[in-house]
Amino acid sequence: MSYMVPKLFFVHFQNTSFVAEEDSKILGVLIGFTSPSNKNEAYIHFVGVHPEYRGQQIGKSLYYQFFNIAQQNDRDVIRCITSPVNKSSIAYHKRMGFDIVEGDKYEEEIHVHSDYDGPGQDRVLFSKKLSK
Repeated sequence: MSYMVPKLFFVHFQNTSFVAEEDSKILGVLIGFTSPSNKNEAYIHFVGVHPEYRGQQIGKSLYYQFFNIAQQNDRDVIRCITSPVNKSSIAYHKRMGFDIVEGDKYEEEIHVHSDYDGPGQDRVLFSKKLSK
């Protein structure tokens, strides 16, 4: 999934993107940024944890690092998206306290936004309110 994290994210969003490493091995990555348009929001573009290291709280740690940076930058809403077929991502975000944003259709008990990323590219949108 390296196509999801081009170098520009590491150049332009260094302060809001994180890498979890152990002995120079990348275990997980979170790419995020504070919204320049919506001054109270931050956005998570991509999160990934190496399959051999899942279940070790690496993703949770990356999310909480991002939440802390967002709050330090006066952001209290975190947004992100996933594909409706990615049931593990949907479940994970719900466990992390994200709410699913109501969409224009409902698939398998999940609100979905049709054509969100282009024709046939439906997405599930998430929002999380951070406490101050």
